[in-house]
Amino acid sequence: MDLLKKRIQEEGKNLGNGILKVDGFINHQVDPMLMDACGRAFASQFKGIGATKILTAEISGIAPALMAGLHLQLPVVYARKHKPITMPGQVFLTVAPSHTKGRMVELIVSPEYLAAGEKVLIIDDFLASGETIAALVRLAQVAGAEVVGIGALVEKDFEGGRKILEKLGVPVVSLVSIASMDDGKIVFL
Repeated sequence: MDLLKKRIQEEGKNLGNGILKVDGFINHQVDPMLMDACGRAFASQFKGIGATKILTAEISGIAPALMAGLHLQLPVVYARKHKPITMPGQVFLTVAPSHTKGRMVELIVSPEYLAAGEKVLIIDDFLASGETIAALVRLAQVAGAEVVGIGALVEKDFEGGRKILEKLGVPVVSLVSIASMDDGKIVFL
């Protein structure tokens, strides 16, 4: 997607160790027009897969998932990192490593919002090692739902996460793919 690629080229910062800083338009300050365009792109890619719900991870996945949900007319559920008191005692919970936090994080979903028989489209901001998205897949599976597609705004191809996810046999779509981030550069596929 040219618009997203252009923003990364103009405003993204390679912080080293595979960290791409895009918090000026994706994951701290969010550009709603950019997210709308990304949501439309996801909707065109996933319109025929029969999804009944979109699942993402708190917090950076919410904006692209919400816009995809708007254009696909689907509800969006996000896996929370902390269990609020309003959530029931029994929940779906898994853990995943956070590249930017440098530790494991919990991902929690209430069974009220993710049920058996649902067809789930997973949307997230990054596809890197695939660990966070794989954790979302586990949450869907333990709920008895079927994952029917996976979308990411930015894929860091050099981290190999796609290989893990392609084993699921569902479409895996990235709007932008980065081949390498060596020597402070950002090289797109």
